[in-house]
Amino acid sequence: MRELILLHGRSQQFKDAADLKEEWVQALRKGLANADVTLDVPDKQIRFPYYGDTLHRLAKDMPGATPDVIIKGYGEPSAGEQEFLAAVVAEAVKTHGISEADIRAAADPSVTIEKGVQNWPWVKAALRAIDKVPGLAGATLALVTSDVYSYMRKSGIQMAIEEGVRPAFTSGEECVVVAHSLGTVIAYNMLKRDAKQQNWKVPTLVTLGSPLAVGAIVSHLRPIDRPYGIDDWFNAFDPQDVVALHPLDHDHFPVDPGVENFSGMRNDTPNRHGITGYLEHPKVARRIRDALLDSTV
Repeated sequence: MRELILLHGRSQQFKDAADLKEEWVQALRKGLANADVTLDVPDKQIRFPYYGDTLHRLAKDMPGATPDVIIKGYGEPSAGEQEFLAAVVAEAVKTHGISEADIRAAADPSVTIEKGVQNWPWVKAALRAIDKVPGLAGATLALVTSDVYSYMRKSGIQMAIEEGVRPAFTSGEECVVVAHSLGTVIAYNMLKRDAKQQNWKVPTLVTLGSPLAVGAIVSHLRPIDRPYGIDDWFNAFDPQDVVALHPLDHDHFPVDPGVENFSGMRNDTPNRHGITGYLEHPKVARRIRDALLDSTV
C-alpha cells in the first residue's frame, strides 16, 4: 500500500495537529462507508504536515519564534495584496454573474465607491455581494486568497512552510497526495519544482476545493506544467465553492495530459468549502482508496 500525504488548507491555526489529522481520517472513513468499501490505512503511513500556526504567525508578522511545521481579523492589506485580492474578487463576480447593481447595494452607505477593482471600497462591497448569494462565502474567498498571496509572494513564508512539508515525502517511496484549498497550491508548486530532483514518486494527486485555476494564481505559477511523475490527477469541487472558481480544465489550467475534474457533488459544510464535505463524498473517498491500493511495489 502506498503512503498517504494530506495537505490542509487555511484557518487551521491554534489547532492540535493530531486532532486535525484524525478529523481528516474520520471523514475519509465516512466517505469510504458511503461508497460501501473499506480500507485500513496504518497510521504510520499517513503523513499530515501541519503548518497552520507557522502560516498564521508569519502572515501577521507576529513577534516571537515561528512555530515549527508539525508532521502529523486582518487589517487593511498591503497594496500588493489588495491588487491580488481585487483580481480574484473581480473574477468571482464575473463567474457567478454578480451585477454592479448588486455590488452597490451591498456597499457601505457612508462610503462612495467607484466602479472597478482599483477601488478598494468596491472590492469590499463585492465581497459582501458575494456573501449574499446563497451558497457562496465572500469571507472564505478573502481569507483563502490572503493566505495564497502570503505563500506565493512572501519568500520567507513559502520557505518556512515548504521546509516543514518536505519531510513528509520519502525519496523513492510511492505516495498519494490529497490536498485541499491552499494546500493544493503548495502541493502543485512543490511537486512541479522538486518531484523529479528529489525522486518523489507521486503517481496520484487528488485536489479538493482548489483555487489553482484562478487567473491571478495561474499567472504567478506560470509556466503551467504537469508535475513530474503524476499519472493520475483527480480534482473534485463543489460548483458553489467560491474558492474553486473554475475546474482545472484546458481553458483555465492548461496542463498536458489534462486533469480529471469532478463537479457532481454538493459539499454540505457551511461555506461549501470544508474538507470534511469533500472527503465524505463516496467518489472522492473511493478514488483515494483505489490510488492507495494500486501500488506497483
